[in-house]
Amino acid sequence: MAKQELIMPQMGESITTGTITKWNKAAGDKVEIDEIILEISTDKVESEIPSPFSGRIASLLFEEGETIDVGKVIALIEDDDSAALDTAAPSKKEEASSAKAAPAAAEKKSAAPQASSNSGKSNKFYTPLVRKMAKENGINLVDLDHLEGSGAGGRFNKSDFEKFLKSGGKSSGGSSSRPTPSVTTPAFRPGERVEIIPMDNMRKMIAQNMVASKLTSPHVNSVDEVDMTHLVKFREGFKHQFQKQEGFKLTYTPFIMKAIIDALQEHPYVNASVDGNNIVLKKDINLGCAVAVPGNGLIVPVIKNAESLNMLGICRALQDLATRARAKKLKLEELQGGTFTFSNVGSFGTVLATPIILQPQVGIMAAGVIKKRVAVMPDDSIGIRSMMFLTHSYDHRLVDGELGGKFLASVRNNLHNMDTDEMF
Repeated sequence: MAKQELIMPQMGESITTGTITKWNKAAGDKVEIDEIILEISTDKVESEIPSPFSGRIASLLFEEGETIDVGKVIALIEDDDSAALDTAAPSKKEEASSAKAAPAAAEKKSAAPQASSNSGKSNKFYTPLVRKMAKENGINLVDLDHLEGSGAGGRFNKSDFEKFLKSGGKSSGGSSSRPTPSVTTPAFRPGERVEIIPMDNMRKMIAQNMVASKLTSPHVNSVDEVDMTHLVKFREGFKHQFQKQEGFKLTYTPFIMKAIIDALQEHPYVNASVDGNNIVLKKDINLGCAVAVPGNGLIVPVIKNAESLNMLGICRALQDLATRARAKKLKLEELQGGTFTFSNVGSFGTVLATPIILQPQVGIMAAGVIKKRVAVMPDDSIGIRSMMFLTHSYDHRLVDGELGGKFLASVRNNLHNMDTDEMF
């Protein structure tokens, strides 16, 4: 009776790990094809993962809260539904841990009395995740030995550790046994009025990927100012008709995205990536658009083959992806394959931003809020215009200042010259 391997799926093109947030099945449970077996979190999305097999769960190799590399086996599924399994059987990880611990424990027992809690060494089993969290927070594991966990068999898990921290738990071990605090130790002094809030999985992965992008790509930022007056007037006159026709609001984002798409066709090296010493030119324009998810940061759904869409098609595609992104209903493939990214920081009232590139892309553009300002017109007259800042952040390994500036100028000119009569 063969056992099928369930592996950690690829959750996005630049994602190398995923965190198990919830197992919906336990060892011994039956599972059908496409039945949700677990939930996984990354910096971009929280997804429900269906089972690719039917059968019984033979073993779950990782616990909730653990972060696992993409492609690693996370569970075994027995493909014979009639297989009699012991639901209380330990996972392979637990068996391995027990096998290693048993000889060591026997040796210690014969050589010396069992260590007491005052020795600074814990005699309980803790998962690698809990051990890592304890080390990062300067907690001696012996301080957890008296606590009952909420996991299987009373095991102390991630949520138990977070509760321990919130309750003011601290290490009582001496300096000889206390782990060295990591560089992430909070910078505050005892007695200060602070609140410690553990990062959720999505926030931790956002932090990791943003640091990795900065270490990978030498970022350069070019900024230009765009006169949006004619588009503002058009939208004001058309927005009510559009909402009645389509059922959702017309924003400025589709206009800017259309201008970016046309500019990418003019400057294909911006729609590329770097692979070692090779330049990979992408023939399709898959434009990502950052969407704010309340309480979960930003995710970037991708409009595939955006160059094939007209303005109305872009509006509809964007509305669909943004709505499902906020409801956590996106499919994995809708977060993958992006070739360039746009972020409308102006929707938050921000005037200008310098965004970080989403790897392995070589560019990202941000648009600030549209504000009325006094401006000098081409005929040297002075007028009140609706102005917006555009920022192009690009990877200087491939895109130099000339190309970065020309691309930005193309986007600006596309917005200036956009023909509203042929738009919808």
